[in-house]
Amino acid sequence: MSSLFDEDDAPASNNNQTQTAPTVVAQVDPSVLLDYSTFQSCLPEKMRKSINQELVDRVNATLSNPEEFEQYRNNLISYTSVMQDGKFKIEQYLDAVQYVSHKLRGATNIEAYMKTFPDKYKQFVLAGVAAKDIASYVTAYNKGKLVNLIMEQTLVPVHVLNMDMYQKALNAQFELGMSAQSEKVRSDALNSVLQQLRPPEVKKAELAITVKESDAIKSLKELTLGLAEQQRQAIASGLTTAKETAHQKLITESEEVQYIEVGK
Repeated sequence: MSSLFDEDDAPASNNNQTQTAPTVVAQVDPSVLLDYSTFQSCLPEKMRKSINQELVDRVNATLSNPEEFEQYRNNLISYTSVMQDGKFKIEQYLDAVQYVSHKLRGATNIEAYMKTFPDKYKQFVLAGVAAKDIASYVTAYNKGKLVNLIMEQTLVPVHVLNMDMYQKALNAQFELGMSAQSEKVRSDALNSVLQQLRPPEVKKAELAITVKESDAIKSLKELTLGLAEQQRQAIASGLTTAKETAHQKLITESEEVQYIEVGK
């Protein structure tokens, strides 16, 4: 039978019924235990009814190592945004966060899987599942959507992760600019420092405003232009005078234009 355990660590083979190991209760400071109200408030609203005090108690009994548990608890609270779509069950989230928490502490995929699913892993071994097959199951879980959504939340931007290196490089450039024998080297080094320390440029906000004519405005515009042309022709043919035209009143009614003379 293939096994991922060393010979000394392999489970003893006997005919006795396998006994379930007692639950190990996390011996941690009560102040760092996961609080029901806090956890519920961090979850998306649609997921809040899926947890209860019993589930929180199970979480608080998950890990016996105080440091591991505190990181696990913090991660549970921090990565709840991945549950926003409601595609995953709360139990799946708890397992995935525990798995990722072990990986963040340096565990390999196999080690993280063993710690997260100890009973399932032992069943694989007792059932004689080949090591390569167990590894493929672990790889599949590691590539799962939920695990990767949580892993994305843990990523730190490169410029933040390497901030200490950035500062050391900046100090080296400055020292070179102050002590180098060559004037060009000093000039280039100090110019590099100035470029890196240049304050960010303030970008002017450009607001593009466009006016779109509505159908009503367009109709009124065409009506006004048409009326003006009619009045011009009437004055030119002697049918009316400019003074009379100026005293005309326009009434719009049922899209008909009527001219009423006033002040005769």
